[in-house]
Amino acid sequence: MTSAPSLLAPTPSPAAGRSALADLSQETLALTKRLFLQLARRPSTLVAGVLQPLIWLVLFGALFANAPAGMLPDGLSYGRFLGAGVIVFTAFSAALNAGLPLMFDREFGFLNRLLVAPLRSRFSIVLASVLYITSLSLLQSLAIMGTAALLGYGWPGGAGLLLVLVTLLLLVFAVTALSLGLAFALPGHIELIAVIFVANLPLLFASTALAPISFMPPWLGWLAALNPLTFAIEPIRAAYAGAFSLSDVVLVAPYGSLTASTCLLVLAVLALSLFLLIRPLLDRKLS
Repeated sequence: MTSAPSLLAPTPSPAAGRSALADLSQETLALTKRLFLQLARRPSTLVAGVLQPLIWLVLFGALFANAPAGMLPDGLSYGRFLGAGVIVFTAFSAALNAGLPLMFDREFGFLNRLLVAPLRSRFSIVLASVLYITSLSLLQSLAIMGTAALLGYGWPGGAGLLLVLVTLLLLVFAVTALSLGLAFALPGHIELIAVIFVANLPLLFASTALAPISFMPPWLGWLAALNPLTFAIEPIRAAYAGAFSLSDVVLVAPYGSLTASTCLLVLAVLALSLFLLIRPLLDRKLS
């Protein structure tokens, strides 16, 4: 005679057979959804992220509409020249703010609740921030691109649009990694906001967003040629110019000429290096 199965015997849980990837995806999507719900309740962040670059595009485009013909390469109008810089500045500004939601979670105690929650992987906290900021940056940049097209500054073709998106993604990944690292390294949001304000405009002016390197004094030309924003601006500017190739020279720097593929490689190496640099910090803070 067989005995009935014990009620205390362990029964397989439906979640036990789920893969780690499925759990990570579910946790990441839930945390990303939370960030978008916060954005829906406070849409001023999205509006301000589009409005400020839009003002720059309209005002600077009008201010330098009568710039000397020899100032810009290939006889570009200043509005078309400026468009690439404003697109990159939009994505850069959004990514630079990536650490703020995480910093506020730290200060209000929500991050501590996540750390004691039964998450399959705490990497989902970081991954959710990356997905959220990447989506927000691309949305704001596409809004600026659409506005620039309405103002007559052009629109890249199919291959050009792909180049623009890849370039923005690489830049956003790099800057997001830096911002998330600062969110864990700095003591509070005041210090993080101070870093954002100090870095934002100087990096913009020390790039080729507003003027070509040939128009700059030598010391500023060197700074612009080493600025990560320049490596994103010039491929996008080439994409707006029409037919292009990744082997075309897009940046004539004091140290040599760089092709579009070289600029993309620099951005990719920068993004990978920053993520590897902050990995020990994330492991320590999320453990």
